[in-house]
Amino acid sequence: MPPTGAFTAVTARRSFDKPIAVETTHSLSTSPTPGATGSTIASDNGKRDWPPPVRSYVQRSFADGNILPGIDRSEMEIKLKQVISHSVEAGTLATIDWDNLPLPQIMIRDERARSHNLQFFSSPSAHNGRSTLTNETTPNKRKSSDLESLDDHASRALPWRQSDGRDSFESRVSYPDKRPRNGAGPINGSSKSIQVTEGRKKRFQTATSAISPVTSLRPWRPSPNHDAEPTEPKGPIVGRCQELEKKYFRLTSAPNPDTVRPLHVLEKTLDHLKRKWRREKKYPYICDQFKSLRQDLTVQRIKTAFTVDAYEIHARIALEEGDLSEYNQCQTQLRALYAQNLGGHPTEFLAYRILYFLHTSNRTDMNDVLADLTPTEKHDPAVKHALDSRSALALGNYHRFFELYLNTPNMGAYLTDMFVARERLSALSAVCKAYKPDVKLRFVTEELGFDADEESASGVYLLTGKAPGFFELALQAASSRPNTKPAV
Repeated sequence: MPPTGAFTAVTARRSFDKPIAVETTHSLSTSPTPGATGSTIASDNGKRDWPPPVRSYVQRSFADGNILPGIDRSEMEIKLKQVISHSVEAGTLATIDWDNLPLPQIMIRDERARSHNLQFFSSPSAHNGRSTLTNETTPNKRKSSDLESLDDHASRALPWRQSDGRDSFESRVSYPDKRPRNGAGPINGSSKSIQVTEGRKKRFQTATSAISPVTSLRPWRPSPNHDAEPTEPKGPIVGRCQELEKKYFRLTSAPNPDTVRPLHVLEKTLDHLKRKWRREKKYPYICDQFKSLRQDLTVQRIKTAFTVDAYEIHARIALEEGDLSEYNQCQTQLRALYAQNLGGHPTEFLAYRILYFLHTSNRTDMNDVLADLTPTEKHDPAVKHALDSRSALALGNYHRFFELYLNTPNMGAYLTDMFVARERLSALSAVCKAYKPDVKLRFVTEELGFDADEESASGVYLLTGKAPGFFELALQAASSRPNTKPAV
């Protein structure tokens, strides 16, 4: 005879819910498997013989393969109990298709998604009564079962809703005409807040009729996706305009293909603008036409060697006219185009970029450029000249700097002209400190890169003992923030 233990087996609690005193013989599960947590769900009338589909439904609910992340076992037990209890009360236990009924975790997931998608519940009362099936999973929200008691005891729960004649705010306000307000009937001694509460209750009942507990037992359908992202455009537009010249207008809506010129027309436009610039030299008109050309290239997403050529020509014209605003826009786009190896003259504009940083005294960006230089770029004549100019200024070697200034390649002289006056004042301050009491003016003009004939400067001296203060004040004014605004 096997020995009998001196203890009684007790089922361990798996949640913090109030335990239900139900024997294991009342359970829905046929075997004491770990997934048979449905043993806690039973009728209050004692023993009940649950149909096999119901027991199979409970076992499938707690199977390891059907568990969803983010949904606790206690939530599943509560939902399962609600579903089965409602079917028992409605007398549909034998008519429900338990094989196709969504599992409780699926219902919980869909209810959470519905609560986020139903945006029309903007009032606090609507948010407090989304669904009676999720009340136990959201203890911080007002339950829908509390709404009736709130309506019945509104005047007692909230002091400002009391309807006695002494404390009511409405009773303390006098109305001369004694007419009902807002088209409402006479109050008859009741507080207006009670009428508002009744109206809110009616709206709540209408709104929540679509998500009553019965809907959980209906065939499951996926909820619509209200947060779908807008579809991406199919591709860039292709222009149909055939005009060579077109004024520049800032886009405020989607571009119209009828006002955008295609690539073959833009190529003719560029040749036309180059001829017109050489012939007329009207920069405001040329700048406007180039901006329009660049805009047509951008909206059609054209990034080819022709795009690089158009930006380079516009940048050179802007440098020639001293328009640093348009030059910077072109330089920014050219850096991105050069990174795609589309051709052009990257080393030429790299040298311009170094000279521009000398003009603006931007040491941070200058250091970034120097760190990114390759050995091939350092041996390019234009880049080497710009680097030598930077080194001369850093060392205070004004003699070397002005020698380089007179031999600037390409169009770098236009950039150097923008800060050469500042460097001449700095050199004059150094000359006044080094040469006393005077120095020949011819020597000064040669050192500082001035164009002056020998006869006009002969016999003229600069009194260096009296000039330092004047040059230092002028240098302080010139060393302030450089002007990078457009010249037109």
